[in-house]
Amino acid sequence: YDDYSSVGVMFASIPNFFAEFYAENDVNNNGLECMRVLNEIIADFDDLLERYKFNCIEKIKTIGATYMVAAGLTPKAVYDGADTDLEVYLCNICEFAFAMQDCIKRINKHSFNNFQLRIGINHGSLVAGVIGATKPQYDIWGNTVNVASRMESTGKVGKIQITEESCSILERNGFRFEPPHFVQVKGKGTMKARFLIDRVLT
Repeated sequence: YDDYSSVGVMFASIPNFFAEFYAENDVNNNGLECMRVLNEIIADFDDLLERYKFNCIEKIKTIGATYMVAAGLTPKAVYDGADTDLEVYLCNICEFAFAMQDCIKRINKHSFNNFQLRIGINHGSLVAGVIGATKPQYDIWGNTVNVASRMESTGKVGKIQITEESCSILERNGFRFEPPHFVQVKGKGTMKARFLIDRVLT
């Protein structure tokens, strides 16, 4: 197992996939066609990670219709204007979130669906490694991961919710946010967070 002190973590879910789209009936071959659509969406997200600009981001796993990635587990990348490794990781993971939103819009346009993402981002220390003897799985653990997950689950569909601490770093790199608000996070109590708007290019 490896300890990391500064890693960006993102959870991105499609809440309305199972709530509204997925069904098991004769029309969709008892749900198989629905899962084929989900697989195509996940594959498109995977393709985004092949872009050079996202080479510091690593896919951890998918959980149902939730996509989980981390930035900072692999050798450092670069980002215009970012001074530290952590700034690079956070900036790139936000750019990846924007890319995912654009991707789901293209999918909706071509498939006549209305899938939307709900995204949560946090940063901090964590532990990473492979666990299990049968079907071993690479995973990450820690408070940083749990809070990132809560940023997603307490967020709003179509928005990217980020912890205040991460926002402070991102603001120095041109990212803009809505005013702060408070969310209840299990095990942490009330936390301040913001919704990401965009990045002002300089």
